[in-house]
Amino acid sequence: MSTRPAAAHAEPAKPFAPSLVPAAPDAKLLRELAGEAGKLLVAHPELASPRTWIDLWNLFLHRNQSLELDDFGWDEAAARVWHPLFDFLYRVWWRVTLTGVENVPNEGRALLVINHSGVLPWDGAMLKHGIAHEHPARRQARMLALDMFTTLPFLQPWLRQMGEVRACPENGERLLERDELVAVFPEGVKGVGKYFRDRYRVARFGRGGFVRLALKTRSPIIPVSVVGAEEIYPMLLNLAFVGRPLGFPYFPVTPTFPLLGPLGLVPAPTKWWIDVGAPIDAGLDPAYAERPMIVNEVTDLVRSTIQRMIDSRLARRGNVFTGE
Repeated sequence: MSTRPAAAHAEPAKPFAPSLVPAAPDAKLLRELAGEAGKLLVAHPELASPRTWIDLWNLFLHRNQSLELDDFGWDEAAARVWHPLFDFLYRVWWRVTLTGVENVPNEGRALLVINHSGVLPWDGAMLKHGIAHEHPARRQARMLALDMFTTLPFLQPWLRQMGEVRACPENGERLLERDELVAVFPEGVKGVGKYFRDRYRVARFGRGGFVRLALKTRSPIIPVSVVGAEEIYPMLLNLAFVGRPLGFPYFPVTPTFPLLGPLGLVPAPTKWWIDVGAPIDAGLDPAYAERPMIVNEVTDLVRSTIQRMIDSRLARRGNVFTGE
């Protein structure tokens, strides 16, 4: 009996021909977004208070020991403080459309596998926010984050309190054995740090560590594609020699950064789609984890499935900023 997984069927999509020049949002959209940002600050004036941001930062760096944390440092109370900002980004700034959320089980373990993009890991934050608010069971996805994000002194405490977990097989296995929903980004740095000209071309998934993790824990693999994040920081150049001393494998040069300084870190208000695909049958036999040919087959299958999902969405997408 063959152990080869059945490939997902998808209608062929017309080829996507990327442009080297990023498009610019129109003035009407920018005025609307500025108005919505003003409403957010009126509804939550604490977000505009420097004192609030200082207090929050001190909270992250010097946590209150009375807070309830899990063994990875996830602090639900601290995470709720940032909810208005994430909700603004999800619903207003990027106007995220989440489809296929019904493919995420209401309970039990599952491994979400996502394409990575956008210079900064906003894609993971938006996926997590979307599932937490649009899934019937309001599930919390635990992101396995790159070392470059989980080891930076100024960023690591915040990510830990948001529920991010350092990406390694041991942590992934612990979470899945607890029947949690876990998300991985197999492209790693190759995805989040890709050039603008290479956008939406899914990089190789390495040696299939996520497949071994799924097989060992008998966890279904759920492919997820994100379209819209590649344009938020169009990376035209990579000054890696500047980034390495700071702990980053890349230092992006975009149309606005570092030219505009901190303002250049404001992401472009593109229109996002997050599509959750049907679970892929990997056999779920833990013995397969020790068979490199099967691991490689499943790895390639997942990667090609995500690429087809991206291509299909791009073929239907209109304007980068409005989607029409």
